[in-house]
Amino acid sequence: MNKKIAVLVPCYNEALTIGKVVADYKALLPEAEIYVFDNNSTDGSGKIAREMGAIVHPVYRQGKGYVIAEMFRDIEADAYLMMDGDDTYDPKDTAALLAPVLEGRADMVIGDRLSSTYFTENKRPFHNSGNRLVRFLVNTLFKSKIRDIMTGARAFSRRFVRSFPVLSSGFEIETEMTIHALDKKLMVAETPVGYKDRPAGSVSKLNTFRDGFRVLRTIFTLFKDYRPMSFFGLTAGVLFLVALGLFIPVLVQFIGTGMVARFPTLIVSVGLLVASLVFFAVGCILDTIKKYNDRTHMMLTDILMRE
Repeated sequence: MNKKIAVLVPCYNEALTIGKVVADYKALLPEAEIYVFDNNSTDGSGKIAREMGAIVHPVYRQGKGYVIAEMFRDIEADAYLMMDGDDTYDPKDTAALLAPVLEGRADMVIGDRLSSTYFTENKRPFHNSGNRLVRFLVNTLFKSKIRDIMTGARAFSRRFVRSFPVLSSGFEIETEMTIHALDKKLMVAETPVGYKDRPAGSVSKLNTFRDGFRVLRTIFTLFKDYRPMSFFGLTAGVLFLVALGLFIPVLVQFIGTGMVARFPTLIVSVGLLVASLVFFAVGCILDTIKKYNDRTHMMLTDILMRE
């Protein structure tokens, strides 16, 4: 199809596997450029990748989000394939990931591990439950049906790469990419990909609880930013119901006796009602700003795509 393909491999201390990863994708995609972004590895990963024929870019700010920011800023291509350097994904699924992007049917293709071999291959039970929780929250809050939110196997169009503002610094970046695509109504496709656990001696850089908390924080932050009316409207509704629950007994007592004996309760209920109205007003204002920013983002993306 005469389109330029770039294979992007984030790498941090993957000396045991990076050589095989580079060799696999050079064999499968001989026409593509293989870029390894070495994030301060101390085990010679960058040297191994270079010897195997990859173009190695050093990234000095630590964190996967910073790595992806440099990938998307520095590399020009028509289609991008992103694969982790730990050799956990089956390279035979490359064609299925790239095809929707090359054919113009998708801006992001998600390699779905969870419908494949992830739960049988992965030996970290908290990761399994964490993936399920993240999937449930994103699909509930953003009204989607994505099967694997945090996979590192993805393909992107040039439109996605040019429109994505990287905000996260760590492993929450995959969640951010998914939510960005949903919010901007980009074309998203999924395909099952084979997954195997890391080989003996290879160590995951993901901290289950620390990074899991950061992912959850990212989901709720982006829900506030991308769905302000839903976020602040829901908060306003909860405050209103609590205020109503406190006010009704006071009102019933006043109707029956003509007196208000529970002034503190009355004051709290009125305060919560005012807070509810404030939250609702904030939601309306931010929703208007969000819609304006979306139009601006769309126009700027179209300009960048024509350059």
